[in-house]
Amino acid sequence: MRELKVELGERSYPIYIGEGLLQEAASYFKKHQISLKSPLLIITDERVAPHYLDSLERNLREGGFSVASAVVPAGESSKSLSMLENLVTKALEAGLDRKSTIVALGGGVVGDLAGFVAASYMRGVKFIQIPTTILAHDSSVGGKVAVNHPLAKNIIGAFHQPEMVLYDLNTLQSLPPREVSAGLSEVVKHGLIWDAEFTAWCEENADRLLALEPDALGYALYKGCSVKAAVVSKDERENDLRAILNLGHTIGHALEAVAGYGELLHGEAISIGMIGSARLGLRYGAPEDVYSTTKRVLSKVGLPVKLPEHFDVDAIMDAMMHDKKFSESTMIFVVPSEIGKVDIKKDVPSAWVREIVEQLKLEA
Repeated sequence: MRELKVELGERSYPIYIGEGLLQEAASYFKKHQISLKSPLLIITDERVAPHYLDSLERNLREGGFSVASAVVPAGESSKSLSMLENLVTKALEAGLDRKSTIVALGGGVVGDLAGFVAASYMRGVKFIQIPTTILAHDSSVGGKVAVNHPLAKNIIGAFHQPEMVLYDLNTLQSLPPREVSAGLSEVVKHGLIWDAEFTAWCEENADRLLALEPDALGYALYKGCSVKAAVVSKDERENDLRAILNLGHTIGHALEAVAGYGELLHGEAISIGMIGSARLGLRYGAPEDVYSTTKRVLSKVGLPVKLPEHFDVDAIMDAMMHDKKFSESTMIFVVPSEIGKVDIKKDVPSAWVREIVEQLKLEA
């Protein structure tokens, strides 16, 4: 079992990464002083619930916890204000009070949604992240929680740190291949922004990662979480450094919005976005290998590097205007300057961005 810590003073919390942790959940909950007197609410989705909900509920009840659960539809469409209202109703019906804890059991969507319920219910209650996807190694760390608006992803949200992240690698074995690749998008991203050696390792070990080999996967997730924890510890609320975690996200979030949060998985959209950012890096004088390496590594882990032809460029540009990274009518982009290093550009010409989005349809 590997352990990391997100250093945020009194809001610091651990990340536990290992096999079989779900069967030890009650002991971890007790270790972190989760109340036995107040009910817990587990929020999960319809894909995860059949695999892991019963065993988690059983373990917690055997440990003396009072447990309720809510199962939401899988996918980004559940990150909505109407679903938030439904879950608050469920929390009230289950008798949750100010000392209760909300548990996110699932991928990034469940973590974002459950975390926002926790941030807003009774002005904030504790919550715990139990990620069950590779992608969630990124979203479960850092305390950014949110729901979507039809015009913009994650535009309604808060910063609300978990009590801990309990990452059972066994839960990843049930992931379909497409979701494995989509999750590896954020793993590769952490190398591209922070660690050239780890980027090379991801390329060399792509087949092992796609095969979900526990040793390779455990190492990759530990490295990815380490980067996220280091960045968040230095800049919890995205005042400066934390923005580097948005590599590929300005274009990627726009693609998700245009696709109606369905056609492209988050990691797939971010992959295409990172190709766009790499092309933008060339405009700012980055060496050619920034683009070629980015494209090669993402391709090796099974991710798309080309924008589908039917996506409307005007709609993508409009969606970017609603992104949180759009400030005072200036486009803000995270742009790679070399592998393992990025810059934040706050005055990117929109004409460049339009040209790059159009070029994304022409990628080989």
